[in-house]
Amino acid sequence: MIVGIGVDLVDLARFERAVDRTPGLRDRLFAPSEQDKPLRSLAGRFAAKEALIKALGSSDGVHWLEIIVTNDPQGDPRFELSGETAAVVAARGITSLHLSMSHDAGAAIAFVLAERAEAPLGDAGTDAA
Repeated sequence: MIVGIGVDLVDLARFERAVDRTPGLRDRLFAPSEQDKPLRSLAGRFAAKEALIKALGSSDGVHWLEIIVTNDPQGDPRFELSGETAAVVAARGITSLHLSMSHDAGAAIAFVLAERAEAPLGDAGTDAA
């Protein structure tokens, strides 16, 4: 069952200006394993983290450095969550996060779908008629 969706679009030139103007952004927004990526990849990761927050419905208990965007063995992007952020996702019953990212024409975009396993029939707390 889908419990949330989120999408975010980042203008690469604007993102680059922000990082140049405030170099500490890399440390505040990205885990050490992400920081050495090219700027367009960082913009995509920023969009992914923003899209995740939107899919969750709020940023309460979510921390940027506890969200790491990695790639699975097939090269597809995925999240590695830790700490309070992982606890927030689990508390909301989310069992699966799907992430799609792209960059082209001066923009990076990310889309996140949050799912939870559907309850088996009879576990919904209501009687069938």
